[in-house]
Amino acid sequence: MDLIKMTAHELKDKLETKEISSEEITRAYIDRIDKVEHKVNAYITLTTDKAINKAKEIDIKRANGEQVGALAGIPIAIKDNMCTRGIKTTCASKMLEYFVPPYSATVVEKLNKQDSVILGKLNMDEFAMGSSNENSYFHKTMNPWDLSRVPGGSSGGSAAAVAANEAVFTLGSDTGGSIRQPAHYCGVVGMKPTYGTVSRYGLVAFASSLDQIGPLTKDVKDMALVMNTITGHDKLDSSSYNNEYDDFGKYIGEDIKGKKIALPKEYFSKGVQSEVKEKVLAVARKLEDLGAVVEEVSMNMTDLALPAYYLISSAEASSNLARYDGVKYGFRAKDYDNLVDLYKQTRDEGFGKEVKRRIMLGTYALSSGYYDAYYKKAQQVRTLIKNEFDKVFESYDLILTPTGPSTAFKIGEKINNVVEMYMNDICTVPINIAGVPALSMNCGFDANNMPIGVQFISKAFNEKTILQVAYAYEQNRNLPDLTPQI
Repeated sequence: MDLIKMTAHELKDKLETKEISSEEITRAYIDRIDKVEHKVNAYITLTTDKAINKAKEIDIKRANGEQVGALAGIPIAIKDNMCTRGIKTTCASKMLEYFVPPYSATVVEKLNKQDSVILGKLNMDEFAMGSSNENSYFHKTMNPWDLSRVPGGSSGGSAAAVAANEAVFTLGSDTGGSIRQPAHYCGVVGMKPTYGTVSRYGLVAFASSLDQIGPLTKDVKDMALVMNTITGHDKLDSSSYNNEYDDFGKYIGEDIKGKKIALPKEYFSKGVQSEVKEKVLAVARKLEDLGAVVEEVSMNMTDLALPAYYLISSAEASSNLARYDGVKYGFRAKDYDNLVDLYKQTRDEGFGKEVKRRIMLGTYALSSGYYDAYYKKAQQVRTLIKNEFDKVFESYDLILTPTGPSTAFKIGEKINNVVEMYMNDICTVPINIAGVPALSMNCGFDANNMPIGVQFISKAFNEKTILQVAYAYEQNRNLPDLTPQI
């Protein structure tokens, strides 16, 4: 029995029948981390002693017949921009290198309540800004399918850890595709839920109107399992939606006959790698074979999403990151002449290049004389994009697109070409702007054996339909062994 290749729902079944123990699973994952982590670099902080102690505690509870949580004994890991009480939360930045939060994010509390075992905190682009995981202050994470390639960003550590079997599932955050794009590059399942579905309390803010926490898992059934745990209203987050959520696994396995799926031609235009286009269109044909109705549509606002996204997200980032001034907490420069110089030196030394670039762009967009021309205009475009999505969902259950225009590129290949790097998010940012849910999952491989992701998008609070269709496809996709050879 190879424990590290099993999904969360498979492990859960074996734990409940006492075929295996939580400690056995946790030690298997720690052994795996010892074996491959020096090649993958998915983690910033490991908490192996805490994990073993937690696993033992759960085993004792089971042995005594005590009630345990839905994820009891499952080893997981958390992106390092979610606060964890007593464990460093660095945001992959020098600015927060030694920050240990006195509280945990609501999602972390929910996972703790369900008795999951936390293995550690995962690498990311600094303050979640990046598409390749090359902007971490600590180290670069490698793609487990090809260690010379990027895992995607900013949740690259979260995707790589699942792909390399260094965690059963992980949490990431998605501001413009930061869960789905690395899921696409690493061949795992990643979901950005509807904005407001998962509490953002305790998530270090990048762009507050776009940020959303979501899971990265080995399969669609695990996705439903984790979503059931982390969703729900939170009075500590004013943007949290007060709603009764259905069981996300309820519709998994149901027939998808008659589901209407839109195929927007703008997502398959120039710039999309031919193998990506071919594999995603093959998904559409497979869904038709399963009884879905697939039709081509046009979404004319797609080209405007990327500039609108970078203006809005950078403006919000410039505001959110103003708190890091060397006075209240975090890094402080050693040499300065006065208070203003303290601010300058701290922010110059504490932030990396990409973070400074976005702060400057955002500050300019919000400045007097330019607000109407840039920030206000971007918000008007945002409304038009949302209206366009709403219009499509009047006639269709889902929209089907590639998750990214190409497969994972070589480390360093795009680091000096900012526009080309930003273009990697062109298929994912419109979803955050519209605030709707989307899931990426593997649908094949290119000639270099790199994973290709397909993206399922639906209207707000309709994650259940995404999971239903994604599961139907997963059961019929006939792909080869999905484990990278490290």
